[in-house]
Amino acid sequence: MSRTVTVGLDGTPESRAAAEWAAREAVLRGAPLKIVHVRVQKPAHVARAPSLGPETDQHWIERMPRDAAEGIRLVHPGLEVNSEQPTGNVVDILCEAAGSAELLVLGSRGFGAIGGFVVGSVSLSVVARAEGPVALVRAGEQAADGHRTDLADVPSAAAPFRPVVLALDTDDPDDTVLEFAFDAAARREAPLRVVHGWPEPPTAFYRFPGDAELYDSLERRQAAALTEVLRPWRQKFPDVEVVEVSRCGSAAQILVNAARDASLAVVGRRIRTSRLGAHIGHVTHAALHHINAPVAVVAHG
Repeated sequence: MSRTVTVGLDGTPESRAAAEWAAREAVLRGAPLKIVHVRVQKPAHVARAPSLGPETDQHWIERMPRDAAEGIRLVHPGLEVNSEQPTGNVVDILCEAAGSAELLVLGSRGFGAIGGFVVGSVSLSVVARAEGPVALVRAGEQAADGHRTDLADVPSAAAPFRPVVLALDTDDPDDTVLEFAFDAAARREAPLRVVHGWPEPPTAFYRFPGDAELYDSLERRQAAALTEVLRPWRQKFPDVEVVEVSRCGSAAQILVNAARDASLAVVGRRIRTSRLGAHIGHVTHAALHHINAPVAVVAHG
């Protein structure tokens, strides 16, 4: 895996927002940025059709990644920016790019005022199949959106970052996901809010004698398990402020609620396939569709 942040660009507003976010992420990581625009092979009868305008599609396609790279260099003059235009299947090429990069960034159309993502088939397929971290960025994402407000109560890129939020399963914690989240928080000098949701016990609370005690005992055990998983990571990243959130209920809903003020949400996805194809899990699905902030999906074994 190279220390490169790669972004998929297709000319849509969401992919342009993803490219701008990827450039800022590359600066945070001290890594070069690679812009990838996949050229889809047209059927022969379409390729032979005459151009209907003075500027051919081919010319526009060739210019798009170059223009994007030049615009990013103007905003981030010290950032190394490269671009490439491979031809082939979009999902296959982007999955390969995710496997060789430190992070792959893709765009996704937002729901607007409702929040969250309308995840396109390409983005969803890449997230489900990629073996490297993939971040999805909604259209309209601005540099100031990941930061707290300034003294005038206006979001400002000069203000501190909002928290990074991590969804964690204490029964199956993965070092790859934890490392990604702690590193992201450290680079942003932001708090890391670690969220763990656990299911209700089989009895309904307070209906029978002892239910309240059972709930309190479960609550203490779940909180202690979260603290224990995070202990070595607090030691590895002593400068990261860690906020532990252990709640009873739907893990997906708890994560969505906890990430309302996030600069980045991080979720894990176990690499596994079935006869029905790859899948992303209900917590990751909820994060992609209902969290406004960029969402990083970290694949792990």
